[in-house]
This record gives sequence, C-alpha cells and structure tokens, in this order.
Amino acid sequence: MARTNLRSGLNRGHPTTPIAKTLRPSQRKGHLSTKTQFVRSVVREVAGFSAYERRVLELLRNSKDKKARKLTKKRLGTLLRSKRKLEELQGVIQESRRAAH
Repeated sequence: MARTNLRSGLNRGHPTTPIAKTLRPSQRKGHLSTKTQFVRSVVREVAGFSAYERRVLELLRNSKDKKARKLTKKRLGTLLRSKRKLEELQGVIQESRRAAH
C-alpha cells in the first residue's frame, strides 16, 4: 500500500520508500548453522552414543516406546526435548535398517 499525502484514511501519511526487512539476532536464535551441524556430526561419529541413548535405542527396537519416552524425559528434563531425542534415535534405527538391506 503506497502512502499518499492525505491526513486521514487507510493510506495517510508522507510517501516513503520501504526499508528491506532483515532478521534480528533474536529471531535467528536456535537456527542450526552448517558449521555447528558438521561439528556435531563429527563428535557423534567419534564418541558414539551415550549409555542412556544406547538403552533407549534398545527399548525402541523392542517396541517399548512408552518406557523409552519416560527414560528420555527423566534424563533430559522436558517432554519436548524427549520427543526430539526419540525422533533422532528412531531416525538412526531407520538408517541402520536401510544400510542392512
């Protein structure tokens, strides 16, 4: 909507040129950078899974989803973190099944 020199109405005010919108740092918070993603993948490759993650993988393979959810929630603190971790580990299981075939 272009502004006009009118005093009232929908398009009131001085005509101005719009400034391009850029993301503020607060709006970029939590965005995964390529460097961070690479570093995390290298650490995962070198260090492997933690003890509780191995246990959760075993529970998921034996279709004990509720028990796995409870365990991850206890270790990670919140249900949202637990869901994300379970999703990640289920992806790992699917990848291993694809690699086996």
